[in-house]
Amino acid sequence: MPMEIDRRAFVASIGGVAAASLLSHEERAEALEHYMIEEIEQQDAPSSGSQNDRNKPAKARGTGTVFRMDDLEDMPAQPTLIDFYNKRFRTSHVIRSATRALETGQPERTVFACLIHDVTQALVRSDHGWWGGQLFEPYVDERISWAVRYHQALRFFPDPSVGYEYPEMYNRIWGVDYEPDDYIKAAHKEALEHKWYMEARLVTMNDEYGFDRDIPVGPIEDFTDIIGRQFKQPKEGIGYDGSPTAHMWRTLINPNRSL
Repeated sequence: MPMEIDRRAFVASIGGVAAASLLSHEERAEALEHYMIEEIEQQDAPSSGSQNDRNKPAKARGTGTVFRMDDLEDMPAQPTLIDFYNKRFRTSHVIRSATRALETGQPERTVFACLIHDVTQALVRSDHGWWGGQLFEPYVDERISWAVRYHQALRFFPDPSVGYEYPEMYNRIWGVDYEPDDYIKAAHKEALEHKWYMEARLVTMNDEYGFDRDIPVGPIEDFTDIIGRQFKQPKEGIGYDGSPTAHMWRTLINPNRSL
């Protein structure tokens, strides 16, 4: 069942109508997706006892969930990608997206791209596609990181050839006059003209199913084999392998590190 969003509650969560009016169109879309991901996470774990992060005092405006949590679990000395799913990432949405891709027989790299496409919302609250593509780039097939980077822009543009329509949710929350920012339009044009366009489009299409409560959410360990084939796990542990994005992973490990 697709998610139902209380428009008033959502607008209140970003500071009210006045605050929402100051956001760009892209910032509004990112805020809505972030809200929906946290909402479905809470719905899937109603007895966890943890307070919804939206209702906690923000430690740093614009940052992701790990910066607003005081009870982060310790990470192992040589963390794996599954450790990040279990201890840092919001998982319900991406597991549903990946499950949908798997059940509909899409390529394994698409399944994996769906599994990682929104996890950087633990680290940031804006431009998550670009952050996600960069974060995973040293460890995956370049088609996967490319797809994650561009899926963000493709959300706003219908593609009748594959049956993708403009998300009704955007019209319902923001109104029919919503228009993507210029850099999102430019990214869409770049993607359309690229040989890997469909890699990103498939992620976008499965993105919407990540909010479908009728799709069951199993443990991340159900995807262990796919992760093993699609992600190059460094022997030193993610964050300590000297890759160009190791510092981003270390921030996820300990976002409150002072030095």
